Amino acid sequence: MRSVELFAGAGGLGMGLGASGFEPELVVEWDSHSCRTLRDNKARQVAQVANWNIVEADAREVEYGGVRGEIALVSGGPPCQPFSVGGKHKGQADERNMWPEAARAVRELAPRAFMFENVRGLMREAFGPYLDYVLLQLRFPLQGPEEGEDWEEHAARLRNSVAHDEQQALRYNVSIHAVDAADYGAAQRRRRVIIVGFRSDEPVEWQAPTPTHSQEALLWDQWVSGDYWKRHGVSATQRPEMPASVGKTVERLRAAGVRPNGSAWRTVRDAIEGLGEPGKVKVKIANHKLQPGARSYAGHTGSPLDAPAKALKAGAHGVPGGENMLAYYDGSVRYFSVREAARLQGFPDEYEFPSSVAWGEAMRQLGNAVPTQLAYAFGSAIADALSAAGRARRRVA
Repeated sequence: MRSVELFAGAGGLGMGLGASGFEPELVVEWDSHSCRTLRDNKARQVAQVANWNIVEADAREVEYGGVRGEIALVSGGPPCQPFSVGGKHKGQADERNMWPEAARAVRELAPRAFMFENVRGLMREAFGPYLDYVLLQLRFPLQGPEEGEDWEEHAARLRNSVAHDEQQALRYNVSIHAVDAADYGAAQRRRRVIIVGFRSDEPVEWQAPTPTHSQEALLWDQWVSGDYWKRHGVSATQRPEMPASVGKTVERLRAAGVRPNGSAWRTVRDAIEGLGEPGKVKVKIANHKLQPGARSYAGHTGSPLDAPAKALKAGAHGVPGGENMLAYYDGSVRYFSVREAARLQGFPDEYEFPSSVAWGEAMRQLGNAVPTQLAYAFGSAIADALSAAGRARRRVA
């Protein structure tokens, strides 16, 4: 299960895919700060990245000729800023738009499968024509843009190929999935888009992984059985009031009398358990320092303790943005420490951000990361599909 990872950032997607069985031959990231984080953890032999071949380079300048043998997966999270709700909404006109490079990697490496992650904003109506173009590029990767051809002209030529796709030497069956990382075990409401493709010669019947966690299971554990509070040692007098917004759902669950299947959404309290308050713990914990200056303002009020965190931000509303805060029940707020934010993204505690990396920069890297739990869920499903396809081919042979 050899892979190539593009736009690696701080490594969340790659670590999740590694846990699902993929071994990267090449890990590409252009940002020097993110590369410093990756290299520091590699040098300390952190298991998840110890064997990564990290290349600091612009994806537009990467040559894939040195990658030998079959690649099972090409993966990455092309920069999301061009399509983010909180960004400048330039889309395909933004110089940070790297979807053409994702398509080039597929074209030149011809992997058995690919997986790309991006913001849910990519599916907005305004970007609909360009999203269709992205999917067409990935479906017919050999038909790259011709010299002087703009994206709309290229899209028209690709659409003409739809009627003749059986003649394509290399084509992919592509699907797009709107997901919430909380549904797969991340302690964060992170709504994203996952694009998955399998080479058409792979006998794959693909289905996206079924969510494993739910809000209803969490509400049952909190407001029906009370198991959530017992597990955390929160007495009846210490518990907050039940949010009015979930009252009807809780009433329905009580009336049904049966706990929903599956695991409960993980909360901020679940994720940061055992760390203690930053600035007050006596035992030194890497990256767990108090950052002063947190404040609420319109639209940025922080994350409550007993729900999944709001999506960590990378800086569209200031670095690192007002959402990267913990909101207490008395109305006070504080910034998440870097270690707390790392836990919200599923990073292991042994994975550290170098002391030379400023708090805001570390939070930017984390705000851009893919939760490892989400990457693992999709990576495992892709790995299983490829393994089944390999067995089917061997039976035929």
